[in-house]
Amino acid sequence: MKVFLRHFWFDLALTLTAIIAVLVGKGLLAAGIIIVVLIIEISFSFDNAVINAKILSRLSKFWQTLFLTLGILIAVVGMRLVFPILLVSLTANLAWMDVIDIALNDPKSYAEYIELAHPAISSFGGGFLIMLALSFFLNKHKTTHWLSIERFFQKIGKWYVSPIVALVILAVLAVLPANKHGLETIQLGSLGVVVYLAIQGLLWLVGKLVDIDTAKATKLTGLAALTSFFYLEILDASFSFDGVLGAFAITSDVILIAIGLGVGAFWVRSLTIFMVRRKTLEAFIFLEHGAHYAVAFLAMTMLTSLVYSIPEYATG
Repeated sequence: MKVFLRHFWFDLALTLTAIIAVLVGKGLLAAGIIIVVLIIEISFSFDNAVINAKILSRLSKFWQTLFLTLGILIAVVGMRLVFPILLVSLTANLAWMDVIDIALNDPKSYAEYIELAHPAISSFGGGFLIMLALSFFLNKHKTTHWLSIERFFQKIGKWYVSPIVALVILAVLAVLPANKHGLETIQLGSLGVVVYLAIQGLLWLVGKLVDIDTAKATKLTGLAALTSFFYLEILDASFSFDGVLGAFAITSDVILIAIGLGVGAFWVRSLTIFMVRRKTLEAFIFLEHGAHYAVAFLAMTMLTSLVYSIPEYATG
């Protein structure tokens, strides 16, 4: 209990403050909704925390602190408030202030606009996350295997196999008659693949320029750390929309969603730091494998949702 309080005291205090404030301002039902949205955010983002911990463990203390300060600001304000508004503005061709007005005064319409942006979200996020999962399982340098099929994946592991498999999956989904968003699927899905490759390529290039092996270096600093930091934020963006869509399945009240997801983001950040400092991934060597299987499942459900309607609880 002491360990828990030492690492999560701020998140616990923030959660209690948020629940009490909503209870006083909006009533018991709203407080219950906050708790449900908070649980959705944490459960949907657990695999995100595991993968973040793997990357964050390679960064210096300075960059870990930046992840908790500037990173949480980007996660809460940027990804869970500003970016959905920006996305609705772009997909619905509405002015920025008009979207904010709709979000605050007509939350049901805002939820409908978010749903209209779903194909774009699922295509980009699915393309990016499937690359993340494939790159892990098709890594020829991977030495620890959880399931026997992973040995086969390693044997066929080449740097170009992951993007080929990802693009084939996107192409197949794009041409299915039931997919009414085929062009978006291939365009934005491919963009997700390219963004992932660009970040990994930049990390490799930075490692060569500063004469370090980014795959083996104990602590990354400078440009290598900056690139990894941006990678963490893009990862968070790809994962966060699943929580946003799940929250809209519970309520259309934007204020409650923002509070629930915002507090949840603090818990996920603290959980990531906890895993890094307690060396959880070293103690539970298959936790990373489980997280990547979850990522693969999430990516496929996001992409499959372009063709078939999938309930939000299935992605949790």
